[in-house]
Amino acid sequence: MASVTSAFTHALARAVGLTLLPDGRVRSDEATVYRLRLRADGKVEDQSYFEMLGWLMTRQPDRLALVAAYADALEPDQLGVLGFALKTAPTLRDSLVRLERYFQVLTDTAVYSLKESGELATLSLKPLTASHPALVLRNEGALAGVVKSLRRIAGFDIAFEEVSFRHACAGDPRRYAAFFGCPVTFGAREDGIVMSSATLALESRLGDEGLCGFLTGQLEDALDLPCEGGLLHDQLMRRIAATLSSGIPQAAAIARDMGMSERTFFRRLAEEGTTFRDVLGEAQMQLARELLEEGDRSIAEIAFMTGFSEQSTFGRAFKRSVGVSPAQYRRTLAGQGHVPGIARLAGAAQRLAGRADTGRPAIS
Repeated sequence: MASVTSAFTHALARAVGLTLLPDGRVRSDEATVYRLRLRADGKVEDQSYFEMLGWLMTRQPDRLALVAAYADALEPDQLGVLGFALKTAPTLRDSLVRLERYFQVLTDTAVYSLKESGELATLSLKPLTASHPALVLRNEGALAGVVKSLRRIAGFDIAFEEVSFRHACAGDPRRYAAFFGCPVTFGAREDGIVMSSATLALESRLGDEGLCGFLTGQLEDALDLPCEGGLLHDQLMRRIAATLSSGIPQAAAIARDMGMSERTFFRRLAEEGTTFRDVLGEAQMQLARELLEEGDRSIAEIAFMTGFSEQSTFGRAFKRSVGVSPAQYRRTLAGQGHVPGIARLAGAAQRLAGRADTGRPAIS
């Protein structure tokens, strides 16, 4: 089950003048106005977190005001070892490299990716959970928090080139541009922050290479802990599903994004009785079924979105896994509302057999 550090929920409560107590009660003065389900480890399951975001959106309909207040309320110090590592990194580039690599110690609902090209760099936020209405607030708050934190780390009001969001603007875009201090694009291809290489090279106000190195070591140790509940499979399913439309992900890249060596990555999968190829095939077929059930995309589009190079290859793989062709699956849904039991049994048998055909080069 995906989860989020409670530091984010505490900051959200403070942003609207409320207090989140250790038992999950959200208080306004002496009255309990909301109750959040907190886990014993101090984290919040993703659905509970999204429900709280949705509740806050009804309480504060001015989304930008809520986003701005949240960014003010979230200090790097509240993010534990990662927050201190971000503050003490020698440059802003070093801070963002650590954010990219170690963000998963705070949550596995999203991942940051830093890409540099020429004189510009983009820090993008990629979701790892199913779509949810509250993600618009999560994404705006996350990027606002990064912008605010980088300005705190630098010690002055640094400028950014652009901020972009995939969703539509719910208010006045000029207010967003004024808040972020740069152009803000809605309906974009990704949620991200564009900045110059010169900005990345800025020194941190509290940069301390020795201390940052020590803290980074602690983060590495944290990433090397066994996966919570042993469910690396579930984490991997979410990550693969989020990247399939861009092609088949490489095991080495996924392991790096999850903060593991390839050796550790493959060992943990083996301990769970599976392989990367098995999970990849399962993720492809799960996404394919979901897209076919939506009914508004062609089979060729679905083949591409699930990482197959050819529609025919997709069709063969789908039939081996599910027991019927994609077109038959869709017709069955339209006529009966479910897939015949024999098809489900055939699909399960093929998954147990571990066979996969993606029409792409072998995956290491």
